[in-house]
Amino acid sequence: MNMQTRPEAVPPVLITQAGEQDSRLRNRDLLPAARQDWNWYDYLSFWMSDVHSVGGYVTAGNLFTLGLPSGLVFASLLAGVLIVNVLCNLVAVPSQRTGAPFPVICRMSFGVLGANIPALIRGVIAVCWYGIQTWLASNALVVLALRLSPALTPWAEVRMHGMLGLSAVGWGAFGLLWLVQAAIFWRGIETIRRFIELAGPAVYAIMIALDLYLLQRVGWSHFSFQITGAGGPLHGGALAWASINAVALVVSYFSGPMLNFGDFARYGRSASDIRRGNFWGLPFNFIGFSALTICTIALTAPAFGHVMIDPVETVAHIDSLTAVIFGMLTFIIATAGINIVANFVSASFDFSNLAPRSISLRRGGMIAAVGSILIMPWKLYGSPQVMHLTLDVLATFIGPLFGILVVDYYIVRRRQVDVAALYTTSPQGRYWYRNGVNLAAVLALLVAVMAGSASVFVPALSTLSGFAWFIGCLTGGLSYLILMHSGRDARSVFSSIRS
Repeated sequence: MNMQTRPEAVPPVLITQAGEQDSRLRNRDLLPAARQDWNWYDYLSFWMSDVHSVGGYVTAGNLFTLGLPSGLVFASLLAGVLIVNVLCNLVAVPSQRTGAPFPVICRMSFGVLGANIPALIRGVIAVCWYGIQTWLASNALVVLALRLSPALTPWAEVRMHGMLGLSAVGWGAFGLLWLVQAAIFWRGIETIRRFIELAGPAVYAIMIALDLYLLQRVGWSHFSFQITGAGGPLHGGALAWASINAVALVVSYFSGPMLNFGDFARYGRSASDIRRGNFWGLPFNFIGFSALTICTIALTAPAFGHVMIDPVETVAHIDSLTAVIFGMLTFIIATAGINIVANFVSASFDFSNLAPRSISLRRGGMIAAVGSILIMPWKLYGSPQVMHLTLDVLATFIGPLFGILVVDYYIVRRRQVDVAALYTTSPQGRYWYRNGVNLAAVLALLVAVMAGSASVFVPALSTLSGFAWFIGCLTGGLSYLILMHSGRDARSVFSSIRS
């Protein structure tokens, strides 16, 4: 494939000649990408893997707990993903033009050393999501193990054979999937690329087959899209507010991959390839997946007697052992695909940025993998209520980082980037600021996080909790813009506060 030229890019050899002191800002993985050959289909595959996961299915299914009818759930999903599509196109540009990953791009706004702050925050968030997705996929492996060997059932009981809230079989499934994902990551970005190209389409095949099976079982006469939450259908203002919250929930769910998207946009042949891949992978693909998801959930009620919003539970109720094996393996592969690209790779870049001389991309990935066990993800996503709280808390931190990055590149910098300055600790460097940190960005981040946190944890603002990402993004971006346009860095800001 032909590779596009980056007008701002500086050959790595010129960057490395800046001096030995700059080794704390670079390693082979953090330098501009040597190859930019991902086409539009690679980005379609990226989003197919992201959307076609157990986490995506469960998140969509949990919208029914808000009391929305199926048609409005579908409309909310579509509205949310259209917002995500626009925002992903914005965040992709600086990384595609420079070939640099997210933590390096953050050096423009936070300073070459201050970028460790957003890198650490995003790294922790990626670890959380990596653990959550691994646990969700491991549930499918548990069900499969019990179908193949019913004698393991007592070992799947947490109260009988469990530790730290997870059963012995659960630990085995989680550990096995953890090792498989780590092995794929270890082989490098090209192996990951080929893996996601296969993972996404496989889910379409299994979901279509599942819907046909359920339709054959219940018949068309018993099929209805009218599904509502446990509290009954909503009306009037309550229905409108629930719809708005559903849109916000979709954006919050995608906020992690959205912020991480620059780590993969850096490999794109062109901005047009990325926009084309995003369109087919987000709105277009999401319409198809949402339709299949809603159809499947609607069919579970007449087929099994109650609504099932977890695809693992649905597949587990199928009579055919062959179908169960095929379905479970498909969901496991699809979830592992997005977990590797959206969480594993991004966390690796972030931890590598903290200490480039000693932490390579692979070592950063292993740090993320170990961290995903320590956070005990089954406690972060174990119920609809906990799921919403987890999304809101993570969005509180993701939103401000997104807002600051976009405002800095498009408004403050006017799309101008000095790539060489991203890799130098010289006090004369454009992104050195004071002591390597732009405290104006740090102050904007703190203000935004506090604003978003208030919506989540202050009871009087509880109705705004689902909008933590939007509040943080707007507050962070606006605060940063005001501080930077005032012509003051953080030292003068803090001096004025003290006076």
